[in-house]
Amino acid sequence: MTIQLWLAIVLIVAFSIAAFALGVTYRKKVAEREIMSAEDEAKRIINDAIKNAESKKREALVEAKEEIHKSRSEYEREEKARRADLQKQERRLQQKEENLDRKTDSLERKNESLAQKISAVEAQQTEIALIKKSQLEMLEKVSGYTVEEAKNYLINALKDEVTHEMAVKVKEIEAQYKEEADERAREIIVTAIQRCAADHASEVTVSVVPLPNDEMKGRIIGREGRNIR
Repeated sequence: MTIQLWLAIVLIVAFSIAAFALGVTYRKKVAEREIMSAEDEAKRIINDAIKNAESKKREALVEAKEEIHKSRSEYEREEKARRADLQKQERRLQQKEENLDRKTDSLERKNESLAQKISAVEAQQTEIALIKKSQLEMLEKVSGYTVEEAKNYLINALKDEVTHEMAVKVKEIEAQYKEEADERAREIIVTAIQRCAADHASEVTVSVVPLPNDEMKGRIIGREGRNIR
């Protein structure tokens, strides 16, 4: 009885150990399968995450490229518009400068022409004054003429000389100036001649030529001139 009991106990213990070992082995295999499954799932999740990340990365790159292209195109349009506006401003400024240069050149030419005209007129006035002085001196030398003769002589001589001198000046001015300058010079010359002739005529008509006595008056003018003072 005792041996059987011990044998039963041994069998029970052996069976328990074997069952425990089988249970441990089974649990180990289950755990390994679960671990492998978890690893596979983790790998799958990681791969999916990598794929999603790559996809999002590509999408982000595409969007970034599109945004860059859009920004670059916008910048190029704005830059082109700015360059065009700048070129317009430069052209307008250049035109203004050219117009200013033309106006400045025209003003300088007009000033130069005016200065030359003034110099010519002053020279003519000086020459007329010299002619006037010369004619007055000549008149003093020919004081023996009658008043009418002296007047006619002076006027004719003055007209001839002044006309000749003025004709020479007119030719010189015509050779130097054109259009407006020529017309203006002729007007100045004509005015100067008229004034000079009027001044000399006025001065001659009021000139006093002393005569020694009435007999001399009669010789020059006639008997009726003896009563003329």
